Amino acid sequence: MLVSVVIPCYNSEFTIEKVVDLCMESFDKWDGYECEMILVNDYSRDKTFEAITRAARKYPNVKGVNLAKNFGQHAALMAGFQYVSGDLVVGMDDDLQNHPDQIKQFLDKLEEGYDVVFGIYKERKFSAFKNFTGAVSQFLLFHLVDRPRDIEMSSFWLARRYVIEEIKNYRGNDAFIQLLFVRTTRNLANIEVEHYAREVGESNYTFRKGLKLFMSFMNYSTIPLQLATIFGVLFSLTGFIAAVVILVRKLLDPTIYVGWSSMMCITLIIAGITFLMLGIIGEYVGKLIMTINHTPLYVVRNTLNTETPKQGEMPDTDGKRADGNRERTGE
Repeated sequence: MLVSVVIPCYNSEFTIEKVVDLCMESFDKWDGYECEMILVNDYSRDKTFEAITRAARKYPNVKGVNLAKNFGQHAALMAGFQYVSGDLVVGMDDDLQNHPDQIKQFLDKLEEGYDVVFGIYKERKFSAFKNFTGAVSQFLLFHLVDRPRDIEMSSFWLARRYVIEEIKNYRGNDAFIQLLFVRTTRNLANIEVEHYAREVGESNYTFRKGLKLFMSFMNYSTIPLQLATIFGVLFSLTGFIAAVVILVRKLLDPTIYVGWSSMMCITLIIAGITFLMLGIIGEYVGKLIMTINHTPLYVVRNTLNTETPKQGEMPDTDGKRADGNRERTGE
């Protein structure tokens, strides 16, 4: 059985070749499994693509994909999906915090009949800030997105090919791979895996990138719009009741002084909530416009160990290459 390992790479020139070597060594030990690797360079600022080129020359089953600019981790995964040939697909990081020898645990769990298996880290070796923001994101996603409550999601996962093929049909501008899994199937499972300390460098996820990724959940949920309606009804009702109470008290006791400060506080609160809801609606409208304008999710500049695209071939509207893409992906 062929397993495709897709790795989005960003500023990993000192780690990605070691990840490839470890992956090849691991699969050599497992009977019944072969692997291919798809390494997607997300417009790194260092010599990551040169390292990917060396790995592709060393191993013919390593494919390199070079993006034209930085599109983000999940867009890089979507680009890599176009080149997978395996019956199963693994997603993992490029920084050695996920070790390839743990893939066998995923394969064993998938044999129980699951479609997607996520790795849960026994102990997260992230910074305190990233652990905190990750916990907040998980809590909010639990309540804002329709997903199984007993499943935790991570960037280390294994999925069946049919799930990946369905995800490839996604045409939005912001991809969130884990939520696309949830949208595709409910046959999910978790396993515990080790999370290793980063050997080189530091996380490339800034607060801004993390916030942008989190906000992409709006592509998969209308709950914020429902909250806007609830807040509108709630505050309108509160304002109406308050107006009636003030009018009755004034009629009963004309000497009661109606305070300007309290009125301004109420006005500011209501105005703040109004602008918040308008901002949420604006996010949805903006995402809709980006999708209608066919803003590419990714653009591939060149590839390694894949079929050479025809001269003059251009990406189609969602960033995949036209015409030759079906031949290269085996579809």
